[in-house]
Amino acid sequence: MGLTYAKSFLRSHITSEKDMMILEKSAEKAAQLSKLNIGSVFGHPKDCLQMADLIILAVKPQDTASLFNTLRPFVEEQQVYLSIMAGVTIETIRNGLNASKVIRAMPNLPAQIGLGMTTYTASDEVTRIELVMVQNLLNTTGKTIYLDKEQAIDATTAISGSGPAYVFYFMDAMMSAAKEMGFSESEAELLVSQTFRGAVELYNKSNFSCQEWIDKVTSKGGTTEAAMASYQKNLVHEDIIEGAKAALDRAIELGESD
Repeated sequence: MGLTYAKSFLRSHITSEKDMMILEKSAEKAAQLSKLNIGSVFGHPKDCLQMADLIILAVKPQDTASLFNTLRPFVEEQQVYLSIMAGVTIETIRNGLNASKVIRAMPNLPAQIGLGMTTYTASDEVTRIELVMVQNLLNTTGKTIYLDKEQAIDATTAISGSGPAYVFYFMDAMMSAAKEMGFSESEAELLVSQTFRGAVELYNKSNFSCQEWIDKVTSKGGTTEAAMASYQKNLVHEDIIEGAKAALDRAIELGESD
């Protein structure tokens, strides 16, 4: 996701290569990043961190303790820290880095193609100008929503953060069904991917709810009704809700274990 941000910022011309610094502890990955022409690559924070105005924390939440210990000696008072680490609270980041200006965001994978969904919130010390600056950066990857309450970030993690996996899971099941019905793999992929794309576009370009669209597709005694009856019998709707709640519970656990 960090690489996605770097590429998106440069592609939108909101920043330039000379203003971008990438901190990568792995020498092998650093060498690979150096070939991408996305900015200067560094292996240690002492060589770059104090020169930065905005620092994006794009590591796995399990690595926070190590990250904080590495960065803390080089943190400057006026720097803004933007975290995209799932479940890691603003308070944890503030205490771990001894930094006051912290923005917490939750993007998702479609940010890679400019169709991401990101929510974000900030500590009180972040100024309006700094918040607008970060919003402009985040907008290069898709849509954004500012949230007043940080607890809502965990809910976002469960819905839009993990959401693409839910969609892929359903798509994969439909592709499997298509192949069982005799379609080739490529035919199944096209049937399902185009169906999802078309359905989402229909939804986005209308004022109808999901249920209203279901009603439009479903004919009394028809094929769609048979499928919907099976889903209802097997509690698919309820299971999807329970899955999202399980993701929320895990996001909260990650925050509490910091």
